[in-house]
Amino acid sequence: MSMWQKGFGLVEVMLSLVLGLVMSLALMQIFISSKSSYASQTSSASLQEDARFLLSKIVQEVRLVGMFGCLGKIDDASAGSGFSRGFDEPIHWDASTRTLSLTTAAAGEGGGWSTWVIHTDCASTATAYSTGRAPRPAASETAMSVHKQVYRFNPSRNELSLNGQPLVSNVRAFSVLFGVADSINDRSITRYAATAEPSLIRSVRLTLTLFDPAERVQEQTVDVVAAIRNRLG
Repeated sequence: MSMWQKGFGLVEVMLSLVLGLVMSLALMQIFISSKSSYASQTSSASLQEDARFLLSKIVQEVRLVGMFGCLGKIDDASAGSGFSRGFDEPIHWDASTRTLSLTTAAAGEGGGWSTWVIHTDCASTATAYSTGRAPRPAASETAMSVHKQVYRFNPSRNELSLNGQPLVSNVRAFSVLFGVADSINDRSITRYAATAEPSLIRSVRLTLTLFDPAERVQEQTVDVVAAIRNRLG
């Protein structure tokens, strides 16, 4: 073999392979770390979006609780006098069944689905009918839609439903507390309680805990307080 013949020796080849392997492992570790970080951020953003969607919807309805038009007295012509029960207790939290019931004005929905409709002339008459059973409003009357919304948390399925239909999954906990005043004429909140006389409720505190089923991020708990626009009672 000529002494001027050039090439790589075994040691050089082995060193190159080792260096290449080290660099490949480093790049792979960076890729895995970036992928894990991206998955965690995506999961966290998804939980936050679910919480924002659910709580903003409930807050909007809580603010309209007990708003039934321009007259304080409404005749009930609904099926089974269902409207009267919603009128007397427009907001209710059952801790044993984890159920939040709201009777709210269906504002901004363009006459869409509703539980009842109120026909009123805002002067002397107001009558509530079940949707689909109401007569045509008189020329002097306006029609106002009212919803009965029932949110229920099912801990065995980690699911929150609305009127029996699944709404948000991966829910660890859902609870409600009422901001309560001492008297009907008092608008200040003196305490928070799970149950209260409807006429004394001034606000609602909602607590929602969501989790990632893949355990890429920690559970996230969100609290929000919604003030009821009108004084109940």
